[in-house]
Amino acid sequence: MKQVVHVNQHNIKANAKGANKPVLTVKTYKDNQLGNEAILRDKEGNYLGKFVYSPDKPLSCGAKVWFEVDTETVDIEVLDGEVKNETNIQR
Repeated sequence: MKQVVHVNQHNIKANAKGANKPVLTVKTYKDNQLGNEAILRDKEGNYLGKFVYSPDKPLSCGAKVWFEVDTETVDIEVLDGEVKNETNIQR
């Protein structure tokens, strides 16, 4: 079954104004589950990563929602992107 994790930016903005709404929706054809953290596991129950909403402690870039993985157990492949590192970032 296909599942989609949707980040609701309208709820992020509402929460910045004092609301307390969940910002993640995990959607299937059967239902929607709402929350502020979603853990990704394989079929054996092994932890693969998680979506995090942290409005009080955003990342240094300002992001309040992100996906974390342990690169010891998971590889990430970026498609249709470019590699940016300290040698090719334009300032």
